[in-house]
Amino acid sequence: MEGAVLALNAGSSSVKFALYGATDNGAPSLVARGVVEGLETSPRLSAKDAKGAAVDERRWPEKTAYHTLLSDLLEWVDAHLNEVSLIAVGHRVVHGGRGFTAPVRIDEAVMKALEALTPLAPLHQPHSLAPVRIVTDVRPGLPQVACFDTAFHHTMPPVAARYALPRALEDDGVRRYGFHGLSYEFIAGRLREAAPELAVGKVVVAHLGNGASLCALSNGRSIDTTMGFTALDGLIMGTRCGAIDPGVLLYLLQEKKLDPGALETLLYRDSGLLGVSGLSSDMRVLLDSADDHARDAVELFVYRVARETAALAGSLEGLDGFVFTGGIGEHAAEIRSAVCERLAWFGVVPDHEANAAQAGRISAAGSRVDVRVIPTDEEITIARHTLEILRAVTPSHSYARHPL
Repeated sequence: MEGAVLALNAGSSSVKFALYGATDNGAPSLVARGVVEGLETSPRLSAKDAKGAAVDERRWPEKTAYHTLLSDLLEWVDAHLNEVSLIAVGHRVVHGGRGFTAPVRIDEAVMKALEALTPLAPLHQPHSLAPVRIVTDVRPGLPQVACFDTAFHHTMPPVAARYALPRALEDDGVRRYGFHGLSYEFIAGRLREAAPELAVGKVVVAHLGNGASLCALSNGRSIDTTMGFTALDGLIMGTRCGAIDPGVLLYLLQEKKLDPGALETLLYRDSGLLGVSGLSSDMRVLLDSADDHARDAVELFVYRVARETAALAGSLEGLDGFVFTGGIGEHAAEIRSAVCERLAWFGVVPDHEANAAQAGRISAAGSRVDVRVIPTDEEITIARHTLEILRAVTPSHSYARHPL
């Protein structure tokens, strides 16, 4: 099997992509990675080669159809592969429900089951699945594989996945699923390579970006996480509120007369860092601002990361390590320093020089908790799974009769 695999990570306003060379026995080898941004405004493509050098920039007219953008991206891929053929496309799919616990090859039955999960992730699942339909239309014979953000968390024990609601609702699929699983899977693998002793211990990983969550790893397996039934739960995010008293939602519905659509917009698009600061959802903007509300948003973000870390340490019954990843976790030294200060009572002793220098290990020699910074790579995880599915001789899909 000689060829190339394209990994797609689609969101509401952009599609991240990475192109990998593939052989029968070798691991995926990066050819190029990039992003198509501004999907709903002025689309533009930027791409870099495996060494990080820019290889292409492209713009489309305003409001160019998504179908056209993806079709053009596939043509761009073909042009950069020379004599090598594209043999598969792997997709990040946000929600796999209870039934999809591992990557699967996509066929029409799988697509219908995944579309049925849209109520569990109404603002994410459609964006995950739209590229699948387009690729099917443009390249009908090209194999496609779904890789799920929820799958990594299926190792959580029932006590961590259960809500205190009537059993009938749990039977209907109302439970804690967790997200960012492709990122956490990658970090668990990198820990096994870079710090094998820590990898088998008790570690909290902080995926901090516009979407943010924590995951408790025990021997590399997820046993708890801050996101739950939806990607709204847990930490404060760019525009999402995180954990909130359900009574607030009742108040907004009953007293403020918000309809479900308005409530959804409030919780997903108008809250979080943007809501608290009234300025921006971008942590970089807030850190550069002298505005009191911007400082309030940053302080609340850090406070909640530290508080939820303590909760996950309770799930782990200890804490050996803490890993920062994601856009904020990887690049915002000020946030890392503030989180470490709030975790000092755990025995976290930061090395401030290492932190400022963006080092891979930012805890001091005497720190009881090993603190690391590890860049995540969801796309390589997607590519690996896609190749595994292509190489497998097992049936192409397996899912529960009731996909929720």
